[in-house]
Amino acid sequence: MNWDLERPFLWQTSVTSTHIDGLGHVNNAVYLQWLEQCAWRHSESLGLSLASYHALDRAMVIRRHELDYLQAAFAGDEIMVATWITQMHKRTRLTRSFQLVRKHDEVTLLRAQSYFVCMALSDGRPKRMPDSFVDGYGQALVTTGLPQR
Repeated sequence: MNWDLERPFLWQTSVTSTHIDGLGHVNNAVYLQWLEQCAWRHSESLGLSLASYHALDRAMVIRRHELDYLQAAFAGDEIMVATWITQMHKRTRLTRSFQLVRKHDEVTLLRAQSYFVCMALSDGRPKRMPDSFVDGYGQALVTTGLPQR
């Protein structure tokens, strides 16, 4: 696959009939669900599970999404979802980049950025990332070769 960046975390999914909208292709909201599923799997692979979020009273929560829909996906397509941590800001924010590729022809279907802020679960206020977040997400940080948007 021709990934935008080195060292992608990869997750594969299949398009089913439940993903298809009235126009006959994958509904745009489904892509966002796939990004979330891939991001959680990546976080868990870095040792940052939902249980660790609760134990630390911290979470990385979405502040903003940017999604560029490039091509449609259809029932039966196998989709590779890649993600990277591409920025960390002053121990309070991070940016995650995504690329979705249709497996059989290696066409990029979507590129996206998700922007996260660290907050306390107990009061919903922004807080600094605990060391385990900085270390965990930091080990996956990729900063070179970002595609132009």
